[in-house]
Amino acid sequence: MNMLINYCKISFYFLIFISSSLFLISLKFLLNDLVYFIEWEVLSLQSMSIVMTFLFDWMSLMFMSFVLLISSLVIFYSNQYMEEDYNINRFILLVLMFVMSMMLLIISPNLISILLGWDGLGLVSYCLVIYFQNVKSYNAGMLTALSNRIGDVALLLAIAWMLNYGSWNYIFYLDMMKNNFEMMIIGALVMLAAMTKSAQIPFSSWLPAAMAAPTPVSALVHSSTLVTAGVYLLIRFNDLLMNWWMSQFLLLVSGLTMFMAGLGANFEFDLKKIIALSTLSQLGLMMSILSMGFYKLAFFHLLTHALFKALLFMCAGSIIHNMKNSQDIRMMGSLSMSMPLTCSCFNVANLALCGMPFLAGFYSKDLILEMVMLSYVNIFVFFLFFFSTGLTVCYSFRLCFYSMTGNFNSSSLHPLNDSGWVMLFSICFLMVMAVIGGSMLSWLIFLNPAMICLPSEMKLLTLFVCLLGGFIGYLLSNVGLFFINKALYFYNFTNFVGSMWFMPVISTLGVVNYPLKLGLYSYKSFDQGWSEFFGSQMIYMQLKSYSLYLQEFQKNNLKIYLLSYMLWFIILLMLVVMVN
Repeated sequence: MNMLINYCKISFYFLIFISSSLFLISLKFLLNDLVYFIEWEVLSLQSMSIVMTFLFDWMSLMFMSFVLLISSLVIFYSNQYMEEDYNINRFILLVLMFVMSMMLLIISPNLISILLGWDGLGLVSYCLVIYFQNVKSYNAGMLTALSNRIGDVALLLAIAWMLNYGSWNYIFYLDMMKNNFEMMIIGALVMLAAMTKSAQIPFSSWLPAAMAAPTPVSALVHSSTLVTAGVYLLIRFNDLLMNWWMSQFLLLVSGLTMFMAGLGANFEFDLKKIIALSTLSQLGLMMSILSMGFYKLAFFHLLTHALFKALLFMCAGSIIHNMKNSQDIRMMGSLSMSMPLTCSCFNVANLALCGMPFLAGFYSKDLILEMVMLSYVNIFVFFLFFFSTGLTVCYSFRLCFYSMTGNFNSSSLHPLNDSGWVMLFSICFLMVMAVIGGSMLSWLIFLNPAMICLPSEMKLLTLFVCLLGGFIGYLLSNVGLFFINKALYFYNFTNFVGSMWFMPVISTLGVVNYPLKLGLYSYKSFDQGWSEFFGSQMIYMQLKSYSLYLQEFQKNNLKIYLLSYMLWFIILLMLVVMVN
């Protein structure tokens, strides 16, 4: 066991050292406005050379430092969370493979190496989702892998389209060729790939299903790495999105994703699925502000969101670990009495998610909403942004009131405590980052202070929406048994909203139902029907009847022998007569 602990600790120290180094280097790059291209000649064969290019700028270095920070803390956290697992060694290796794939994706200005990192993410995430081997995990893993295969195919098609340019280094062509029709097709394919990886409508159903993975995986994969890969790719391709109808389409889709996920989280009772839907909602926010042209804001929110969402997952994992693997929030209640430190960190993460002033989420979300108010958008998009913000506060407060207050609804003999210092170390470290991360990044990324001038009503609109959402969340958490009769009036609505607009059903049964039925009918009609009757069965019956007929001649019956002799003699006699 000591060897395994050291294995986790070595990974933790190594990753956190690289993370802090990369962060300091990224600051130097940011202040001096540096961009480094490093070309590595992999193979040179006569006149042909294969060159691999890496792109180092402040954005790639800062994103790598954040990914490595969260992955180091997740590996340290897994040391205790997965301590009863015999294969923890293999689990850590899978997580490290995942991080390596993400690094390759971040520093690649080339579509081929992006595809290598992209496919690495998909493959390792499939292995991590099916880590707990049961039918639910297998179904979730297959849904995750197949949804992401659509994006992989889109990237392959983009690679095929880029053959016309003579190189796959897309970054050299973005500015020069952005009005070219072929580059627009490449941009559309990359956008499709990003939509699958970042789980936008209609590919949203895999993200809550992927919660079948261990909680440390959810903290790393579904907060800061896998789901943000699509957003990061679009940040790199952001020149292609502007002044084109695809940006308006992406704005609509991501706004609806944000709205759908926020609405669905208010009707969910699975702790991890609520947090997964909140991730989906924030991804919609990033995508929508990116489609409006504010790529730096999208990147800023991507980093702050990674901090508080990883913290949220880690606190949820600690609660689930202490609740003996129960994830239903209706079974919780009054957890703040038994797990005060974990619940404090959980509440900090929730408030940061809501955009509580001076926490990490406030600096990015408030800036995004004020830029939306300043921008030229219609009332529908405006409604989606602000209503989704209210819904975020609503489900966060509902979750807090369900789990932290009221009566404890599980068994009276329970092992709830805050004693696991290994998990608490990771949680407290991330809590500090969730408090100071937003202000630190806002001072570092936006070097010149900007004043956004708005009327006082619009300035206070965000705060009003948040307070109203919190109040509705409190009312939702107060729903008692006597509400059930009235709730049945809205059964169809709650069924539709609570099941993510039927997307899990549509993307599983809806895709395979009719092809499988067609296969069944053709199997019954052809394989088990007419072709069977006239084909193999008919041949068999004919051969069988011939065999039975011939068997009569082989029964050594004297009459048959004499009759056959007479027949042969008559035939020979007739042949002789015909010849003469």
